[in-house]
Amino acid sequence: MSGTTGADVRQPYRHACLTYDDPALFQAAARDFLAAGLGAGEQVWYLAPEGPHGWDFTPRIVTLSDQYPADSVIDPAAGLAAYAQATEQALAEGYTGLRVAADVSTLVRTPAQVDAFARYEIQVDRYIRTHPFSALCAFDRGRMGDDLADQLACLHPVSDAPFRLFAPHPGRGDAALAGEIDETTRPMFLQALDRAALRPGGHELVLDGQDLAFIDHNTLLHLDAHARALGTTAVLRTAVPAAARLAGLLELTSLRVETAR
Repeated sequence: MSGTTGADVRQPYRHACLTYDDPALFQAAARDFLAAGLGAGEQVWYLAPEGPHGWDFTPRIVTLSDQYPADSVIDPAAGLAAYAQATEQALAEGYTGLRVAADVSTLVRTPAQVDAFARYEIQVDRYIRTHPFSALCAFDRGRMGDDLADQLACLHPVSDAPFRLFAPHPGRGDAALAGEIDETTRPMFLQALDRAALRPGGHELVLDGQDLAFIDHNTLLHLDAHARALGTTAVLRTAVPAAARLAGLLELTSLRVETAR
């Protein structure tokens, strides 16, 4: 799966992912994404192996090595701290926030790099929910392969991944799920669930599944086991009526499915 995706300031989610086969797709998506930021008074950064071509504005060009460790595994907490500091600096300079378009395909060459970058993406996504920072992350499928690209794309609320696990809007739970989770996507979902290291914000682990289109019974069983291992009860709120019926048939002990309206 590949194509262009982006988010402007009017959209509820400001963390988007583009997976592409043609670098020109990233150029076009990055241009639109950053132009929306300029219109909102944000500072805009462009990070990629090559600079933009033929744009009618000039973003701040930041090299990948300036923002990320070269040829090593990213420290998720340190990576987030760097962008948090840059966001605060942008605010101090009179901007309304910071917006970044980054092609980071060269930073995820090995499984260890992908795993650390996935955990970093999760932390960035949580930060974005409550801070004036927006990001378009891009991954080259030709360089990385479909599996690695999908592992990272599924951790963004806006992407072409078949399912997504991401931070919800404040007050909507501890994590959000969207798309379809079935036999083909379940292994990647369980990997994403492990990387997210979810913990209940209150006495229950609440999953906002209002944008779920499908979830199968084996995934419900895994969520039940996951919550039991955490010593808590998980609550899945979804608009998929069949999910609640399935949960009733499975006699789950640590997962409750509520039908959202």
